[in-house]
Amino acid sequence: MRKLANEELDRKSIEEFKAADKIQVSIFLDDVRSLNNVGSAFRTSDAFLIEKIYLGGITGTPPHREIQKTALGATESVAWEHVPESLPFLKKLQAEGYKIISIEQAENSTSLLDFTPDKNEKYCLVFGNEVFGVDQEIVSASDMVIEIPQFGTKHSLNISVSLGVVIWEFYKSLKG
Repeated sequence: MRKLANEELDRKSIEEFKAADKIQVSIFLDDVRSLNNVGSAFRTSDAFLIEKIYLGGITGTPPHREIQKTALGATESVAWEHVPESLPFLKKLQAEGYKIISIEQAENSTSLLDFTPDKNEKYCLVFGNEVFGVDQEIVSASDMVIEIPQFGTKHSLNISVSLGVVIWEFYKSLKG
């Protein structure tokens, strides 16, 4: 085996990415403090054809050097929008037919192991603040809460890791 050169990876241009069919999944970052996490969200969203990223509340926005460090240019390909007031905007998305799913540890949450997205639905996945998680008001207003099962001694994952795990599961189910 040998590693592939960048030229062999068949990467899309920014124009090809923008024109490509996306999975019907958007990402909402609720008060995410780390600009590195924001950049990672862009890069993962680019990799798996996410339709849009919403940057809620205090979440940092491009252009910013710290976001670019981890996004590696994905802020140019992935559509994004800053949303000052998270809850009213998420309710607007619900009214437009999106299923709002908070990624959080909560009562009556659904394990990611037990969830299969429906190809006929549109989803907005909400990821929360690094310390406090998804705001309780948003959790309460969500159509459902998905929890990533964890089996070790720690009870949380970094947002960029959670985002990668969940998006991969959605992509695999919707495009597989």
